[in-house]
Amino acid sequence: MLQDAENILEVSDLDVTFGGTPVLHRIGFSMRRGERVAIVGQSGSGKSTAIGAILRLLPGSGRITHGSIVLGAGRTRGGVEDLATATEPVMRSIRGQRVGLVPQDPMSNLNPAMKIGPQVADALVASRRDLGAEGKLDRAEVKRRAVALLTEAGIPDAERRYGQYPHEFSGGMRQRVLIAIALAGEPELLIADEPTSALDVTVQRQILNHLQSLVDARGTSLLFITHDLGLAADRTDRIIVMSEGRIVEVGTPRQILLDPQEEYTKQLVAAAPSVAAALDADPLAETPAARSEPILVVRNLVKEFALRGQRGGTVRAVNDVSFQVERGTTTAVVGESGSGKTTVARIILGLESASSGEALIDGASLTTTRGAQRRALRRMVQPVFQDPYGSLDPTYSIERLIDEPLRIFGVGDRESRRERVAELLDQVALPRGVAQRRPNELSGGQRQRVAIARALALEPELLICDEAVSALDVLVQDQILTLLADLQDRLGLTYLFITHDLSVVRQIAHDVVVMRSGDVVESGTVDEVFNRPRADYTKELLGAIPGAAFAA
Repeated sequence: MLQDAENILEVSDLDVTFGGTPVLHRIGFSMRRGERVAIVGQSGSGKSTAIGAILRLLPGSGRITHGSIVLGAGRTRGGVEDLATATEPVMRSIRGQRVGLVPQDPMSNLNPAMKIGPQVADALVASRRDLGAEGKLDRAEVKRRAVALLTEAGIPDAERRYGQYPHEFSGGMRQRVLIAIALAGEPELLIADEPTSALDVTVQRQILNHLQSLVDARGTSLLFITHDLGLAADRTDRIIVMSEGRIVEVGTPRQILLDPQEEYTKQLVAAAPSVAAALDADPLAETPAARSEPILVVRNLVKEFALRGQRGGTVRAVNDVSFQVERGTTTAVVGESGSGKTTVARIILGLESASSGEALIDGASLTTTRGAQRRALRRMVQPVFQDPYGSLDPTYSIERLIDEPLRIFGVGDRESRRERVAELLDQVALPRGVAQRRPNELSGGQRQRVAIARALALEPELLICDEAVSALDVLVQDQILTLLADLQDRLGLTYLFITHDLSVVRQIAHDVVVMRSGDVVESGTVDEVFNRPRADYTKELLGAIPGAAFAA
């Protein structure tokens, strides 16, 4: 069964179907003990299905119809097993104990009504057989080990935080809890499924550095699932590229990034913003020949929020922020979660009022203007939000979603609005036939194109894009960034681009404002900030861009 005793995993000629429809086609790969391997591909490539097959956790009608998934003999426990045909009791003994999983989304994988510590303790009890004394569970020992696991996973003051709930932890800390749970059974193989896709780049680096040190210390093999080629190149020994349920290319990070052989791999490399930034690829945004008058001026902006339960207590989310955006250009506001960048955007949109200072669009503020002037300003500035699932009403047709701003502002009659919707669909490169469909009938990239079309309906001059591509796969992200650059060129649009991802900034922006804890720590042109950063924090952000090791 096992061709090489040094292999911990051998997948051979694996086929998977859903409802009789083939989704994996004779895929095969192996992993040596202690090796770190990445599976890379966009949504629908089959990488998550492959993981579901290995763990025998395929959803719904998913079935393994051919092939084998052989787990090598454990060093201290467990013999050779073909997971493709193993019984469910055998799989229950393997999951957690021999194969661990770090899932993608901590908020949906942690019980929000249960304290963190008991969730780790449950994983320990389920996966370990040495926690009892005379047939009884040693609860004190379980808690001691759970606290030790949380500490090992990087949770500070784990004894105290043992009794806290998931919502009391940051995204990065929640991800560390999932790592603690995955390592509870001391598995020989750890599968990390997009474990940092929702995290800021510096937090992402901290988490992955820590995860890497843990698996290295334990001699654990790591199977890393990601859509980010730069991240895969930084963190693994070998990369497997998947597309449409097939393995299309396998190689070392250097081979895949610098000498890809297959056309799909070349597209992934070209589209990956982290790789593009590291390799100094051509940007999408052309440097303006000359500077124009600013359309947006942010001057000495301050925003304080009252603290609950503390009379008179406040927290300053934005502290004396100033910058301006020239007409027809893109300015990126960059920073980690909690930096204040989204609060700045909400003040500009008139969704929050400033404690002091001002944000002026063509010399006027949405928060202070009234009547016709306020209405005119609202037409000038429109948002494009991060999540096309949450920002589009699922009960509306695409036509109704796009023409909604026109109806709200009383623009045109039904026929002229229908013509405007068709024109907008053309502008964002969507077929006119989608007008009568619902959002759930479209892909994530198509939904984001709908969101952009809706934002363009009133012919605004300024678009505020709040993490507008962070939820998309790299190929789709590249398409949306290219679309935004094309629309800017054709329509003369101005963008304020809110993001935590400096690699995207390199592609799309002309100017950059770097924020941290409510303060502007640095600002300048893209070339100035990327090539000659002054602030240590900016250098830290730039150093956290995956793929930098392959820039040479």
